[in-house]
Amino acid sequence: MADPGANADYTYPEHPREKHKGPVVLRGAQRREATTTDQRLLDQRGPSDWVHTDPWRVLRIQAEFTEGFGALAELPRAVTIFGSARTKRDEPEYELGMRIGRAVAEAGFAVITGGGPGTMEALNRGASEAGGLSVGLGIELPFEQGLNPWVELGVNFRYFFARKTMFVKYSQAFICLPGGFGTLDELFEALCLVQTKKVTKFPVVLFGTHYWGGLYEWIKNTVLAEGKISSKDLDLLHLTDDVDDAVRVVQEAYLAWEEVH
Repeated sequence: MADPGANADYTYPEHPREKHKGPVVLRGAQRREATTTDQRLLDQRGPSDWVHTDPWRVLRIQAEFTEGFGALAELPRAVTIFGSARTKRDEPEYELGMRIGRAVAEAGFAVITGGGPGTMEALNRGASEAGGLSVGLGIELPFEQGLNPWVELGVNFRYFFARKTMFVKYSQAFICLPGGFGTLDELFEALCLVQTKKVTKFPVVLFGTHYWGGLYEWIKNTVLAEGKISSKDLDLLHLTDDVDDAVRVVQEAYLAWEEVH
C-alpha cells in the first residue's frame, strides 16, 4: 500500500480534506496556507511589535507565576518584612532592620523582603548573618535597583501583582517597618485579604509607634468611628516598638495556623 503522506491528493472518500494547525482543524478555503508554523518560526524575523501585545503578556505573566511557584515551593515557614529602600546604612533604621532580620531568622523563619537596598538590605543581611534563609523578591523599576548582596534566594518580577502573590502565599506574617507607598500598598492589601478571609491566621505587625501611630489612630478614630470597618478589623493590626514582641506575635500566629493545617 502506498504511503498516504507521499500523495498530496490522498484522502479518505468520506473525509473532507483538512489541514491541522496545532489543535485547530482547517477545511475548505481556510486550509490554503503557503507555509507551516514551523517554517514561519524558523525562516522569518519580521517586526517585533508582537512581544508587546496582550496575548504575549499573558504568557509572560504565566511564566512569572510558574517561576515564582517553582522557586519558592519548598520554602520553609517565612515572614515577609517591608521597609524603605531609601534607608542609609549609617541610620538607626538600618541597624533596626538587621536586628529584626536576625531575630526572625533565629526564631526559625525565613525572611522575605523586596530584595532592594535600604531597610530591605538590612533585613536580608541580618537574616543571612544569623544563618537563616534570606529571600528577595525584586521588581522591575524605571531606575536601576537590583537585588542586594545579602539575598540568598532571589526572584525578579516584571509585574507587581505576581510578586504580591508570592509575598502572601509563602509567608505566615507581615512585619512593616517605616516605609513609603510600596510598604503602604502591601500593608493595606494584606489587611484586605485577611479581612475578607482570603488568607487566615495572618498577623500584620506595624513596627515603630512613632511612625505608624498617626495612621493607626486615624484608622481607629475615623475609619472605625464612622463604621467603615469593625472593631475586629482594627485588631488585625499589632503596633509595637519591641523586637521580641513582634516575633512573639508571629510565632503565636504560626502555631495557631499549624493547628488547623
